[in-house]
Amino acid sequence: MKRLLNKLSVIGLFLISFHSVSQQAPLSVGWELWYPYQYHNSKQQLTGLDLDIFNAIIKQANLSVTYTELPWKRHLNYIKTGDMDLAMGASYSKDRAQYADYSIPYRQETVKLYVKKGQVNSIILNKLADLISSPYMIGVEGGYYYGKDYQELIKQSKFRAQINEVIDIEQNVQLLLKGHIDGFLVDPVTMNAFVNKYKMQGEFEQHPITIYSDDIYIMISKKLADKTVLTKINNAIKTLRQNGTLTEIINDWTKLQHQG
Repeated sequence: MKRLLNKLSVIGLFLISFHSVSQQAPLSVGWELWYPYQYHNSKQQLTGLDLDIFNAIIKQANLSVTYTELPWKRHLNYIKTGDMDLAMGASYSKDRAQYADYSIPYRQETVKLYVKKGQVNSIILNKLADLISSPYMIGVEGGYYYGKDYQELIKQSKFRAQINEVIDIEQNVQLLLKGHIDGFLVDPVTMNAFVNKYKMQGEFEQHPITIYSDDIYIMISKKLADKTVLTKINNAIKTLRQNGTLTEIINDWTKLQHQG
């Protein structure tokens, strides 16, 4: 009987161990080339501002993840279907909130309008809505969020007629330099990194129009079975914010971009 009990105990421990391992299966998260937030460095290491913050959060939360490179639009769809568990660098929108839970914010993002050097005074815009009655064509990147005002305005055909959607900042830069668009929307960190990377200092300038500034979050698919992940991530963000880690990472990347 004692041997039988011992065997049953071993089997029980094995089942508990197996259950524990299965519960700790890596979470899937997508990424796409978004310099300097997500990219491969010269050593082919996946790095970037968002990657460094995200990895710190995952480590603090005692979670594990696997990365898959894929376009942002497809990534959002996979979050919706449950084929992907997490998405970093995400802005909040009511549409996305229907299929994803949001962490507390871990950084802020600002979007500005960039034009050719010397063209600021010739592009007369005080607010986004002014585009409707203007001759200007503005470039944006497909799948990205540009604030509540933009979300409302894009519903109007007259506003959409002044918007040109492309895949990435490289396309917008080419279109601007060729004179096919009058400016494009992008966050200053990305723009500064792009200018430094391709040594294009003095080619562009920031228009004074306000586009938007808002918080950035981690999205968690509502299809994810483990409902403790959101709490773990939120607690990790709180800890890293309190001990100064988030500020340190952001400051390090900001200094790096200014150094070029």
